[in-house]
Amino acid sequence: MAQKNRYLFRGRISERKFRDLLRLFALDITADRAAVLTGLNHKTAAALYGLLRLRMAELAQQDCPFRGQVELDESYFGPTRQHGKPGLGKGRGVKGKVPVFGILERGGRVHYQIVKNCSKTTLLAIIEGRVELSAEVVTDGFRSYDGLVEAGFKRHHRINKYWQRDRPVFSENGVHINGIESFWSYAKRRHAKFNGLRKTSFPTFLKETEFRFNAREKDLYKILLKSCRMKPLRR
Repeated sequence: MAQKNRYLFRGRISERKFRDLLRLFALDITADRAAVLTGLNHKTAAALYGLLRLRMAELAQQDCPFRGQVELDESYFGPTRQHGKPGLGKGRGVKGKVPVFGILERGGRVHYQIVKNCSKTTLLAIIEGRVELSAEVVTDGFRSYDGLVEAGFKRHHRINKYWQRDRPVFSENGVHINGIESFWSYAKRRHAKFNGLRKTSFPTFLKETEFRFNAREKDLYKILLKSCRMKPLRR
């Protein structure tokens, strides 16, 4: 008879093995490496990693409206050697790239999600549902951010990105979107780590990256262990 596991419904591994694997997952160690370090079968480790990512995606949805100073920006994930159309930049207009919209509360959380397009209508619907009207909103000069004041946001600052010594500058007179740009860099480094990530896995990957970023100053292992104890993972 399989030993009962409080963290995994009908789990066939011991709680000690589960905790060992969870520690490695919290450290962002790949499933392949974790299988070797824990002595678990590769398929078992990969399956548990998948369940943990789904749990993180579930936890990432539990947030409240963004307030204070809020940065908005969109980015594009896909082939790294492709560039945006002339005059658009940042991967805009490139086939095969996935558009992703992000919201960052300075000193706090980030939320981002895949969007069908980055039109004004699409982005405004997300912004109005996630950001308080009293927030101080900062964006770049992308035209889809036109009309935020008309939509009811009291303060909207814009930074028009320019180039200096072949490097993009995202700050001008104290107005910047450095926070969300730093997050995009972090997310794309993680994305590159999972070379050949399946398209069906991408949405879960996004929420996992979001959750890791938001919990960067917390003990991710303890957060997930508590969540799994209160609501065991199910295969």
